[in-house]
Amino acid sequence: MPNQQKILHTLKEYFGYDSFRPLQEKIINSVFDGMDNLVIMPTGGGKSICYQLPALLLPGITLVISPLIALMKDQVDGLIANGVQASFINSSQSENDQQKIHQKLKDNQIKLLYVAPESLSFLDTIFSEIEISLIAIDEAHCISSWGHDFRPAYTQLGYLKNKFPKVPLIALTATADKATRQDICDQLNIPDATQHLASFDRKNLSLEVRPGNKRIEQILNFLVNKPNDSGIIYCLSRKTTETLAEKLKDKGYKAEAYHAGIEHQKRANVQEGFINDTVQIVCATIAFGMGIDKSNVRWVIHYNLPKNIEGYYQEIGRAGRDGIPSSTLLFHSYADVVQLQKFADTSGNKEVQLAKLDRMQQYAESLSCRRKILLSYFGELIEKDCGNCDVCKNPPTFIDGTIIAQKALSTVTRIKEQEPIGTIIDVLRGAQNAIVLDKGYQEVKTYGIGNDIAWRDWQQYIIQLINQGYLEIAFHQNNKLKLTALSRKVLFEGERVSLAHLKELEKTKQVILDQSKKGSTPNLFEKLRQLRLELAKEAGIPAYQVFNDATLKEMEKVRPMTDEEFMQINGVGRQKMQNYGYQFIKEIINFSAKKTKKKKSSKKGNTHKETLALYKEGMSIEEIAIKRQLAQSTIFSHIMKLYNEGEQIDLTQFVNKQDVLAIKKAKKELEQPEGLKSYFEHFNGTIDYNSIRLALIILEKENSVVK
Repeated sequence: MPNQQKILHTLKEYFGYDSFRPLQEKIINSVFDGMDNLVIMPTGGGKSICYQLPALLLPGITLVISPLIALMKDQVDGLIANGVQASFINSSQSENDQQKIHQKLKDNQIKLLYVAPESLSFLDTIFSEIEISLIAIDEAHCISSWGHDFRPAYTQLGYLKNKFPKVPLIALTATADKATRQDICDQLNIPDATQHLASFDRKNLSLEVRPGNKRIEQILNFLVNKPNDSGIIYCLSRKTTETLAEKLKDKGYKAEAYHAGIEHQKRANVQEGFINDTVQIVCATIAFGMGIDKSNVRWVIHYNLPKNIEGYYQEIGRAGRDGIPSSTLLFHSYADVVQLQKFADTSGNKEVQLAKLDRMQQYAESLSCRRKILLSYFGELIEKDCGNCDVCKNPPTFIDGTIIAQKALSTVTRIKEQEPIGTIIDVLRGAQNAIVLDKGYQEVKTYGIGNDIAWRDWQQYIIQLINQGYLEIAFHQNNKLKLTALSRKVLFEGERVSLAHLKELEKTKQVILDQSKKGSTPNLFEKLRQLRLELAKEAGIPAYQVFNDATLKEMEKVRPMTDEEFMQINGVGRQKMQNYGYQFIKEIINFSAKKTKKKKSSKKGNTHKETLALYKEGMSIEEIAIKRQLAQSTIFSHIMKLYNEGEQIDLTQFVNKQDVLAIKKAKKELEQPEGLKSYFEHFNGTIDYNSIRLALIILEKENSVVK
């Protein structure tokens, strides 16, 4: 092994640092000792140096397996800039280029060779002609079906240790839970590898989660104080990246879309532009950002809910790699959850992916310190709340939840950590279902001890206990709840537990109380109640089974005007949203439009005409809404009213052309569509009601012109 002075000299010479970050030196020394290693280190923590520096001092070649062409290029360019002999092999190269690299390898002119797993076969013919001193598996979570970004091509990598048993292997990733870490080692045939787990606490990152309402408007407001800062907006679909990039361009931002469907050279140009600060904002699918050493990304936004915490953590980690305070913002909505559930249904490890999605959703809906949740997910516990997340900055009311916690933890103990959250709650509440009775859980001492707390409230309390590190979910064991070291303190050492007060019932009562105190006009409530009665008659069910009065009262107060806002109302579930959402939203929009007109007519004239004037200036619905400080749905109702009154409104600019074509096709496929709901259900909620309504009007007009 090289002496310490030589190692530090190399660190300064090639990488510019005078000293190592935490764990780096220990890992590098382990590599020089010929040991296998698994490195779990957050994005920006300095993983690459753990194999790049040894590569410079080892006699032969370091082989680096990397999943993305973009990642390879960025890494190799950075190394070459540092004076390191590096190259890569992947499918984007010509055979001639690969032959040149082949020759350089034989001539010992390359120290680090990056290879995509699919391209390893290229090296089979020359393995006997070159000396390999170290094998590095980057983004190692890709090999595990328990991981968040499983890639089948990675599963072949286990043969490398068999082929080169004396060559040390180092696997590296930014995120991996316990099950994933063990799976990585097993699949790579390095079961005895030394595991290095760095702290996941990125104190400089602020964490914020918001409901996904008026996302573009919120993003524009978010960017007001960040006119020149670089940032990434992660989106679930390719279409969203392009639409969002165009919206931001229209507002003067240097924004570009990035996804796998964009031509290779254009993607490369976007990446180059972002790295070089000629592109300020990249609206991207999750493939973007892996391995990019851009330290001045000041913010990361998730336009949609990520599919798991590992991916989310890795993506927000691309902000603030220089240690300067940086912002992260996550939007979430029920529609995102539904879409991600569909993706999971088609995956090879459905149950694991759904469990991890549930955990992600719990994080987004949490009432406790978000940093504690993230760190506990990766097995790292912190004593105090972070003070740098939205929950800490605007904390909820807390109660002494020690007895609640003791009941839950004791039940987990008494059923020997063998059941998931649902069964735990059933035991606590004294349920008499098949699972409880068949397994004899009615004999457990804590059976029925929590029957004074509603099922959903127990669910929220247990989620808080998980988020605070008192329990953990064993994804690889059918999501069984397990005790932690902290839970034993609560059960046996008298530790107190604080839980966020669940305000659902109190909030509903307060809504009704507030309405009566303020003397709010009952007109909307009466209209909603009348609508409920009509819908109930059509369905042949009691009115309260549509929505109860408390739910209607909350609608009256909150006045939701989008699907996402409507889903936030207490008492609105997915099925009711699909069955009744459009009718209630329409009623609320119509009522609000009339009230707005009455309020403003004496001072500002006809509110629809103001919208018309702005429309004629070329503004979009979103821009008009921002300008007038009204909901987009209100502006939409103005546009429809103007159109119906004969104004020359081009509706095609307000709905995606592909959506119109899809609805046109659906119109033929649906034999007897029953209003907009049939179309909404046909598209599984992926096309909103307003777009459906517009498309049908456009198609109707097309038919009348043809006739």
